[in-house]
Amino acid sequence: MLALPLAAAALVAAPADPAPPRLTPVFTIRVEIGAPLEQGEIDGGRRRFIPITGGTVSGPRLSGTVLPGGGDWQTIYPGGFTRVEARYFLKAADGTVIAIHNSGVRVASAAVTERIARGERVDPSDYYFRATPVFDPPPGPLQWLREKTFVSRGTRMPTHVLIEVFAVE
Repeated sequence: MLALPLAAAALVAAPADPAPPRLTPVFTIRVEIGAPLEQGEIDGGRRRFIPITGGTVSGPRLSGTVLPGGGDWQTIYPGGFTRVEARYFLKAADGTVIAIHNSGVRVASAAVTERIARGERVDPSDYYFRATPVFDPPPGPLQWLREKTFVSRGTRMPTHVLIEVFAVE
């Protein structure tokens, strides 16, 4: 009977390295977008699809292009909370095609959310836009994209979205 409390205590013991994870910038994705397709109100949220038409990838760990054909599925809820779910492909400078699935949230006042939805330029300090991209490269030199956890910060512009990608170290 004593083994259970001792085992439970071992599970909650402090980690060997108490330093918090750090974020390392790896690249920025500039995602060009088309006009949104509004689906309407479904399950309490306004659904829309934003087509991805192209773009670029640049940074210390990856460069290339965003391939056209993907999209961002959004649900905008009353009060300014938006759930985002983007799926698309990147093509690295060496020709490697990498799938990306980037899901996250954007939070802003209702007024700022409407300005963004209309395609207006809004100061990024007026909203919170974060996501967790997951990359699916084929085996090879870009395998490191599969082997790390990433977070991103988004900035919505009228014709594109900037996605700054950071590795969690």
